[in-house]
Amino acid sequence: MLYSFRTVFNSKLSSALSIRSNANRFHNSIGILGAPFNKGQPKEGVDKAPDALRKYGLIKQLQKLDLDVKDYGNLLFENYSDSSNNESLAVGSACHKVSNNVKNILLDGRKCVTIGGDHSLGMGTVHGHAQVHDVCVLWIDAHPDINTSHTSPSGHIHGMPCSFLIKELKKYKNSLPGFEWLNPCVKKSNMAFIGLRDIDPPEKLILTKENILHFTMHHIDKLGIFEVINRALEGINPTGKLSLHVSFDIDSIDKMLTPSTGTPVIGGLTVREALSIAEEVSNLDFFRALDLVEINPTLGTKEQIENTLSIGALVVKTFLGYSRHGRIPKNFQEILTV
Repeated sequence: MLYSFRTVFNSKLSSALSIRSNANRFHNSIGILGAPFNKGQPKEGVDKAPDALRKYGLIKQLQKLDLDVKDYGNLLFENYSDSSNNESLAVGSACHKVSNNVKNILLDGRKCVTIGGDHSLGMGTVHGHAQVHDVCVLWIDAHPDINTSHTSPSGHIHGMPCSFLIKELKKYKNSLPGFEWLNPCVKKSNMAFIGLRDIDPPEKLILTKENILHFTMHHIDKLGIFEVINRALEGINPTGKLSLHVSFDIDSIDKMLTPSTGTPVIGGLTVREALSIAEEVSNLDFFRALDLVEINPTLGTKEQIENTLSIGALVVKTFLGYSRHGRIPKNFQEILTV
């Protein structure tokens, strides 16, 4: 009886694994792109995150998930002297380079994971993705980053990327030196925000006037994280035909948990909520690109920095297949027939 159970179980499981084999070939091929860039905001140190995450063991942790991981190394960015105009040129040049490299990794047949760096890089990662596939975007962040060059209170470009990416916002004549190459590439109906809790008034006006799907922490408290993520995914990709890009800012998580970031905000996602989002997304066949940005390993105590790196690495792992449910080992047939 025991043998019969094992035979049936193995047969069904082998069949299921065979059906998913082609999809898994893509899901299991990962390209890691380091983008050590900090010119979109004023604090030094965020450019050190890619190497800090590697030193923390991110690549080895991913390989233990039986993933085919190729580390494409860090991009080298052109140096510009400090001035407001040169800041714009530096960000524009960096994002253009990021875009080209994200495109190439996707064309290599790998899921692209970009490790930043500040969130201005999102202009490059999403644009590069859009050169290969029609995209939809989940922007997971404490901030909507949708100020234009005219509305930004601070003038820092890491608070503007979404206004450059969304096609319908082109009418606001948003322009900066160095971004002549960037054409808006995402429809507003194909973009959603999760985790917002620090929204500038002009940003709220844009989100409301343009009817862009966004979920603040109030919505998460009221509806629950699973309802929010399912509404977001259904809203931006109702047919499942678009390629999903997730841009994850570490400050989407509560600053008491991930304090080593440039613009931390109290009252954010718990680690459990962040992992719930990642688990829901990880199994989607149309999920093809992930950003992790704004970790600054020079801010905070040693313990705070390690906690932030640990949670950041765990979030990436979970988006790429790590599960709190556990997983069946590759040699399951040998184990079950012992």
